[in-house]
Amino acid sequence: MSEETKPRSQSRATLGLWMCTALVVGNMVGSGVFLLPASLGAYGGISIVGWLITTAGAMTLALVFSRLSRMMPSAGGPYAYTRRGLGDFAGFLVAWGYWNSIWTSNAAIAVAFVSYLTAFWPGLAGSNTMAAAIAIGSIWLLSWVNAAGVRNAGIVQLVTTILKLLPLVAIASLGLLYFNVEHFRPFNVSGTSSFSAISATVALTLWAFLGLESATIPADHVTEPSRTIPRATILGTVIAACVYVLGTVAVMGILPPSALAVSTAPFADAAREVWGGWAAYAVAGGAAISCFGALNGWILLQGQIPLAAANDNLFPARFQRLSGRNTPAFGILFSSVLVTLLILLNYTKTFVEQFNFIILLATLHTLIPYVFSAMSQLMIYVKERTLFDTERLLAPTLIAVLAFLYSLWAIVGAGMEIVYYGFLLLMVGVPVYVWIAWRRTETRDPEEETAEA
Repeated sequence: MSEETKPRSQSRATLGLWMCTALVVGNMVGSGVFLLPASLGAYGGISIVGWLITTAGAMTLALVFSRLSRMMPSAGGPYAYTRRGLGDFAGFLVAWGYWNSIWTSNAAIAVAFVSYLTAFWPGLAGSNTMAAAIAIGSIWLLSWVNAAGVRNAGIVQLVTTILKLLPLVAIASLGLLYFNVEHFRPFNVSGTSSFSAISATVALTLWAFLGLESATIPADHVTEPSRTIPRATILGTVIAACVYVLGTVAVMGILPPSALAVSTAPFADAAREVWGGWAAYAVAGGAAISCFGALNGWILLQGQIPLAAANDNLFPARFQRLSGRNTPAFGILFSSVLVTLLILLNYTKTFVEQFNFIILLATLHTLIPYVFSAMSQLMIYVKERTLFDTERLLAPTLIAVLAFLYSLWAIVGAGMEIVYYGFLLLMVGVPVYVWIAWRRTETRDPEEETAEA
């Protein structure tokens, strides 16, 4: 069978189970987890309850994406599911918001990468120009890796995921040998009720699970996507959850609450407390690699989302074009231009607050696809019920409803101001949708319209 006549899923299948799992874990485990124990330290041991609740909520979402990817292993993930369940316009809104969230978040990840490098190169902290140059350089290096081929990006993702997990797993396992239970007394140190403390920690820990849907997006490049994607999604979410919960417990058990509350690098401080200064540098290196790996994974997706939408005539046709290596090079590079501009704005101090605000908007727009995807699963059942065993729909329907409610709760937790401006940013895409629809109508073959009539 020639290359031209092979099914697309076979000719491009380059990502196996472990690369897909690395994509899920790598995109979830970014820079935030290295700082999160300090934020949770203000609540004490009760924050572990928050972790467990968030893990349960994340697993409902993982199960939704796992089932959807088995039903329709199409490139685009949340976008593809939403379009099939709720139609073109809803699909466009998800693609538009999700794509914007990805490239804006990449600017933040690049900045975090540079901040962790200051542990080895203190001069970066005092040179905005040099810091910006390194952040932008990392963006374009990984853009080149991703444009050169999905398999190259997958290899980078697998290697960086292993390297980033090593210090976290070391703390989460060996660190428990130095556990001091007195650090968990009293169990709730927040000064608020247990319900308020748990709610606050759930809101904080939620962000650590964003990206669990990553394996669903490059489906055209996945080997046996109907089997590989569900397994990678569940496995990646479980691995990340174990590292998160055990790592937080270990750090809280090693560092007293007073030290944890003022720590700017809790994992590194815990490593220093147990093994000395060299261990702190090792964890700082792991944090830098974590950011680099997360950046690689999200750059891969910043080209895949507009590609999937363009294939359905919902994004400009330029995003549909593939390079000689079957990668959406234009989408990757165009998005990286936007990331570069945002980084340059961030490194002028006047725009720091605006930049942080945009990142909050980006986080909100990663939650919107979760809401749409959960409801899309139910809508697909309604529209195509003859394809399913109706006697076995109760459990997946309940899971989809729980995932919807959990995602909706998370959006409410973002705050009224963020939701307000997030809605406006989403609506900015409506004229783009109208323009694309108009262009599609203008270029349509008259014979097609006659045939449809």
